[in-house]
Amino acid sequence: MKKIILFIVIFLIVALGIFTKVYLSAVKPVNTAEEKAVKLAKEKGQLNEVEDFHIFHGTETVNVIEGSNKKGEKVIVWIPEKSKKVFVDKPKNGISKEEAIQALLKETDPEEIVSVKLGMEKNIPLWEIYYRSDNNLINYYYVHFKTGEMLKKIENL
Repeated sequence: MKKIILFIVIFLIVALGIFTKVYLSAVKPVNTAEEKAVKLAKEKGQLNEVEDFHIFHGTETVNVIEGSNKKGEKVIVWIPEKSKKVFVDKPKNGISKEEAIQALLKETDPEEIVSVKLGMEKNIPLWEIYYRSDNNLINYYYVHFKTGEMLKKIENL
């Protein structure tokens, strides 16, 4: 009986070690991208403190950082991965997440809104709304960050 318990404990320790190694390997590229993007934004003097970071995968990959500048003002920084050009704007100069959702709701009645995040395509800042419609179909709705106008829809995937 002691051998079985010892075997189970050793198995669980090895399984936990393997899981940890796989997890750390999986998040390493995201952490590396975040470090590089934050460093670039800080070097350009556009960012002082980071509140949120995510990677937007549209027609191109864009790192999006939300935080504050040296004056304490809220800022959003978009850094396209290929060009490394830094785009900066203040949230007050665009529409909010809630306003982007309202733009979607004017056009359609989603079953479930899965996520709403900032992104950029062709150097145009935008809100990407990922939602599910009837029959659990996947849809994307892109709203211009500045104007609130619909830029593009991808439906029924």
